[in-house]
Amino acid sequence: APAPPWAPAAAPSWEPAQAASTTALPALALAEVQAGGLTDGSSAVLYRLAYANAQQLRPYTLARWSQPPAQLVQQRLRAELGRHRALLDANDASALSTPRPAVLRVELEEFSQVFQSPSDSVGLLRLRATLVEPRPEGVALLGQRVFSIERPAKTPDAAGGTRALAEAAQQAAQEIDTWLRQWGR
Repeated sequence: APAPPWAPAAAPSWEPAQAASTTALPALALAEVQAGGLTDGSSAVLYRLAYANAQQLRPYTLARWSQPPAQLVQQRLRAELGRHRALLDANDASALSTPRPAVLRVELEEFSQVFQSPSDSVGLLRLRATLVEPRPEGVALLGQRVFSIERPAKTPDAAGGTRALAEAAQQAAQEIDTWLRQWGR
């Protein structure tokens, strides 16, 4: 006999939803992002004219980041990587009991808008990620990789460049997350 129209099709479940079949990732310590190839602490939005002098970085006169680029990349990494694992500050991680978590070190090498022509540009982010593991006998290098991300700028100005660089930072954080998963981190 069919169920009456007022009867629920199935009893609601009060059990917590099960996560997808993903293995829990171990905690990771994130060191402060270093700005190796950039003017440390500067908040200027930078660009290059690849068609004129690709080596020369130039600041936009009236465009500034809310924080230095290394801090912006740090925030993006913290948000993305923290979605999938416990994320610790590398300075705090050293005070934890053993085993200490692996440490991700990131050096920002390039964070600028690059113009191939006066009307065509990309946001270019290049960084070096190094994964190390503290051990009783010293620090062991687990892996190192350079990530180079280009995202097209929709407009040939500071606003277009900053949007492209924000997209590049998000993509870099996602690619680093994928790379860390290859290491089981």
